[in-house]
This record gives sequence, structure tokens and C-alpha cells, in this order.
Amino acid sequence: MTDTATRITPTASTADQTTATGIGLLVLRIGFGGLMAAYGTQKLFGWFNGQGWQGTVDGFTAMGYNPGEIFGPLAGLSELVGGLLLVFGLFTPLAGAIVLGTMINAINVLWSGGLFPADPSVQGYSTPLLFALVAAALAFTGPGRFSLDAGRPWERSGVVWGGGAVVVAVVAAVVTLIFKSVL
Repeated sequence: MTDTATRITPTASTADQTTATGIGLLVLRIGFGGLMAAYGTQKLFGWFNGQGWQGTVDGFTAMGYNPGEIFGPLAGLSELVGGLLLVFGLFTPLAGAIVLGTMINAINVLWSGGLFPADPSVQGYSTPLLFALVAAALAFTGPGRFSLDAGRPWERSGVVWGGGAVVVAVVAAVVTLIFKSVL
């Protein structure tokens, strides 16, 4: 005798699930990676109502990232490159590490504002935290089947590669924060 629930609710085949997961990761990568790349272009080129190169340098200097001429453009370049690598699904654990390390520094800067500040003029760290979580998740899952990594010899995903990406991101963020403190 067959179970009524099984007959009424068909399950997706493994191929359907794989395709759906690939499409979901594609949407996530393009949306999230595109936003990260856009943030990078704001800092570097002033696109999308951004500060541009000099505004970024001045802003990073004011936040204590001295010299701002190095730290500001480095943050913009990290967002741009990490975001574009995610959009294309290329070297995905590395892309996740680049974005995650950058977001750890953003969280550090915004930490005093709290997660959800009551004062609307104060920026909290909820957005960079969300971005950090997405970057870490993509480092573990990989880009999915609709990516430049898919099926290539360099394709990497899983616990070891995701964990390695997190370690690299944390080390890079800590080194940046140390240099910020001593320079």
C-alpha cells in the first residue's frame, strides 16, 4: 500500500534539485556580487552616487585607516574584484574570502553603532554582517553549476575550502586592523 502523502506531493528529481540549486546560487551570486562590485565602483570611481577615489581616501583617513591612500582604494578594489568574481562564479572560495575580509573591517568600523541603532543618523553593522554571512556561505557552497568554476579543474567548494576561505579572510582582516593601529 502506498502512502497518500507520497502520491499527492510529488518530490523533485535529483536533476531538478540540482538545477534549482544552480539557479538559486546564480541569482544569489549575480545579485550579491553585483552589489559588492557596485560598492567598489562607488569607492574607486564615484559611480552610483559614490564618493570616488579622493572621497574614499579622505573617509578612510578619517576612520583611522592611515594611509587612506592605501586602505581606501584597497577596500574599493576588494569589493569590486570580489564582487565580480562572485558574479561570474570564478575562484569562488577566494572571492568569498576577499569579500568576507573586507566586511569584517566594515563591521569593526561600525561596531560602536550597534547592530540596529535607535538613532537613524548612526549606521549599524547589520548590513556588513549580512554581506559577510553571504560571502562565507558562498565560499562553502561554491558557485553552483551555472558558473565559470563549474566542471573546471580549479572548481573548489565544501568544508575544507569554505573553512580555508574563512581563515584567510579573518587573517587578512586582522592584519589590516593591526596595520591600521600601528601606521
